[in-house]
Amino acid sequence: MDRKIIVAGHISYDITPQIYDTKGKNFGKLLKPGKLINVGRATVANGGAVNNTGMALHKFGANVDLIAKVGDDEFGRQIIEKCEEKGAKTNFIKAVGEDTSYTIVLSPPGFDRSFLHFPGTNDTFKFSDLNMEKIKNAYFFHFGYPTLMAGFYKNNAKDLIEMYKSIKETGLITSLDVAAIDPEGDAGKLDWKEILKQVLPFVDVFEPSFEELLCMMDKEAYEDLLERAGEEDVCMCLSLEKDVLPLAKRIMKFGVSILLIKCGAAGMYLCTADDVSKKLGLGREWDSFKYFQKSFKPDRIKSAIGAGDTAIAAFIYGIVNGYLPKSTIEIAAGTGAMCITEYDTYSGLIEIKELEEKIKNNWETQDFIKE
Repeated sequence: MDRKIIVAGHISYDITPQIYDTKGKNFGKLLKPGKLINVGRATVANGGAVNNTGMALHKFGANVDLIAKVGDDEFGRQIIEKCEEKGAKTNFIKAVGEDTSYTIVLSPPGFDRSFLHFPGTNDTFKFSDLNMEKIKNAYFFHFGYPTLMAGFYKNNAKDLIEMYKSIKETGLITSLDVAAIDPEGDAGKLDWKEILKQVLPFVDVFEPSFEELLCMMDKEAYEDLLERAGEEDVCMCLSLEKDVLPLAKRIMKFGVSILLIKCGAAGMYLCTADDVSKKLGLGREWDSFKYFQKSFKPDRIKSAIGAGDTAIAAFIYGIVNGYLPKSTIEIAAGTGAMCITEYDTYSGLIEIKELEEKIKNNWETQDFIKE
């Protein structure tokens, strides 16, 4: 099927210097005023939802258009060039006199990553920047990371709600992905539960991570979860019955047709409404479907960056190409496992048909979720 997919939203230029062994010293303590720290070569790559999800869909052979906002600067030119050199179709908004978003990723061996992030044109991107005439001729519209984009979350996410309402009225299938919210920033001061109540009736497919969703819906429960996890990865201490299913049930009441909750290395949970086939024109197998897909064991692990975004790309691919729900969530989980085998979000991905063969050949799953 050659149905057009639009992937819009957040994009940035990521610069990751190689940091040598810190000999067990906390990297933060090495960063002292006036001190010179020798580092290795820098890896430069596009980041953000538009790149990670959009370019994965392009690699899978989908008919995809990328929409993001960049400045008329070197980073903006590099972002466009990196997408187009792989043959992707870009409809980027080029803002004269504005600066493109970038991130410096600090990833010292043995320590969690830290980020120096400049929002740039992601913050000035707003609903009025979109060309609705071009969008309405598509089949599927996906938007990523409005939680990091001031133009879409300010005024209690007025632009985000209006955008989804307008696009849903054109008859497209709509899809939304969010990113972690900075509790100290402007986005962290908003009532995201109320915002979700207003925007999700116009969102057909919602693909948050468990951690992001719980933080938006119930900050106290989120703090309790962090305390319960301690030093452990939050997703490694989740209970399907006590944590995932009750949260999914609450979100489905907001009017979403298809909910995919990403649970990191534990896997992902798919839950659908009872009228999906009628509302979205999908097969009846999509009605009232509930399934937890355990993660597939990766061949190796190099970087978890973009695993969730690329999994979403495969999930969208399945919906657009008429896959059954179980097969759709399988290729989503498989893509996430392939993504982490390389440092970037593109090189580790394989064709969907090859991925399906890998799954059919009894690809081993990992049992991290508690019942």
